[in-house]
Amino acid sequence: MGDDTVREGMSSDSGTAARSRCLNCGFEAEGGSSEWRRLEVPKLGRMTQCPDCESTNVITGR
Repeated sequence: MGDDTVREGMSSDSGTAARSRCLNCGFEAEGGSSEWRRLEVPKLGRMTQCPDCESTNVITGR
């Protein structure tokens, strides 16, 4: 397999920005943008938090 092989489940269109969405309130923004809050949680690591409702139930787009 070469580096140009698209893995199953991965998008072949790398030109579009992935979006992240809060499953609690529906807030949506570009994945990794400064609109999202970042939390450091002991034993869990870094988590993404919704700026609107403060939920960490977020589907992240990378």
